[in-house]
Amino acid sequence: MNINNHEYYMRKAFIQAEIAYQNDEVPVGCVIVFQDKIIAKGHNLCEKLIDFTAHAEMQALTAASNFIQNKYLNECTLYVTLEPCVMCAGAAFWTRIGAIVYGAEDRKRGFSHVSKNIIHPKTKIISSVLENECSEILKDFFSKKR
Repeated sequence: MNINNHEYYMRKAFIQAEIAYQNDEVPVGCVIVFQDKIIAKGHNLCEKLIDFTAHAEMQALTAASNFIQNKYLNECTLYVTLEPCVMCAGAAFWTRIGAIVYGAEDRKRGFSHVSKNIIHPKTKIISSVLENECSEILKDFFSKKR
């Protein structure tokens, strides 16, 4: 997959982040791709569901597993606008996801700042895809909250 494909799918994940933003959720969105098709989408639902585990990635990982009827997602790629937290990275580990592509770095809670060993050894990591756009929506959201 080339960078243009990564940008295309990250833009689809960004649409999910915009939905979260419009619903007063932390604006994180993701999509999961299998055989060049989006098979799952997710955005944060923590406020709506009153559930701290309702991160975008958790929503999409469950939907993708249901779609392909398999708990292993090793042939899939997760595109997410913000670097996954330890919880989401741990869930991705158990799915054996083939690749994780993220936009904005999370210097406080991102998996790479806590423990790189939480990602499955066969999972490819690609960072900083549309990083500016993905960072800006988060900065805007939190500046309005303060």
